[in-house]
Amino acid sequence: MTPVELSRTVLRAVRRAVDDGELSVAVPARAVVTPPGPGGCGDYATNIALQLARPAGRGPLEVAEILRPHLSGAAGVADVAITGPGFLNISLGAGAPAALAHHVLTQGTRYGHSDVLAGQVVELRVPYDARAEVVADTLVRIVATQGGRAEVRHAEPVNLRPVPAPEDPAPLGPDAARWALLHPAPHDRPRITADHLVQRESNPLFRVRYAHARTRALSRNAAALGYVSDPSHVSHESHVSHESQELESQEHDLLAALGDYPHALRIAASHRTPDRLARHLVVTADALLAFQHAVLPLGDEKPSAAHRARLALAEAAGTVLAGGLSLLGISAPDYL
Repeated sequence: MTPVELSRTVLRAVRRAVDDGELSVAVPARAVVTPPGPGGCGDYATNIALQLARPAGRGPLEVAEILRPHLSGAAGVADVAITGPGFLNISLGAGAPAALAHHVLTQGTRYGHSDVLAGQVVELRVPYDARAEVVADTLVRIVATQGGRAEVRHAEPVNLRPVPAPEDPAPLGPDAARWALLHPAPHDRPRITADHLVQRESNPLFRVRYAHARTRALSRNAAALGYVSDPSHVSHESHVSHESQELESQEHDLLAALGDYPHALRIAASHRTPDRLARHLVVTADALLAFQHAVLPLGDEKPSAAHRARLALAEAAGTVLAGGLSLLGISAPDYL
């Protein structure tokens, strides 16, 4: 993992803490990571906790303790220690990316499920409105992934009232109609246009469903070449060439998207915002589509351990995309 990639990982940890309500700060544009100084340990260190302490109204050590678990669970991070006044010292692990890919493939579409809402009943009181009812229907499934139970009622006072659609979305068909209602934030007015039907990169729904179909095609093509996936060789080893560094960055982005999926599910459930899940699926799809070119051997190249590992990452992305689309009530075709 390069310092630039690790900086993005640190910022994602801050964003998670903010999303979970543990910190009330603006997520900075940049996090500085450097080799550890005197008294430090690990591969890299960051002063992000000291940077955020004043705007958060907390001590640096307290901020570091809040950020530590969010950073420890990131792909490629083996351990995080706090030293001095609040420096976060990060040790990178070669086996963490492989473990993440294996975990996703083992869990299948249950990856990201947890019990954080176990025993809780979430009451959703909605108006008689198409968008509100679709959002509530989706939240029933999303809340269940976190161990809770959502109950939907048409009653006052309403506690779930997204901005209504300007017109009936039914002519778009079930998949595009649901996406049109679920992808925008609740306070944004949804667009009910034929743009949701076009098969172009400008259409987020197409990119998500196409990315899923590509993962299935990659598995079929690999089988035709005589090999299957094996996540055991997924790693973040440093390379010299520009092409290798670009591939490493693409792999890191895909691993980060996979690692952030449970967090996206948890936020969507606890904040009643299925749009958070929809937007995360777009991030995952874009990362997969940038990475896919390296999955299969080119020309006379023979399948290698690296190809099997990349196929495992692609299949893990397909698992996340299929599971997320299913929670949104949208189909995930194998062919598109």
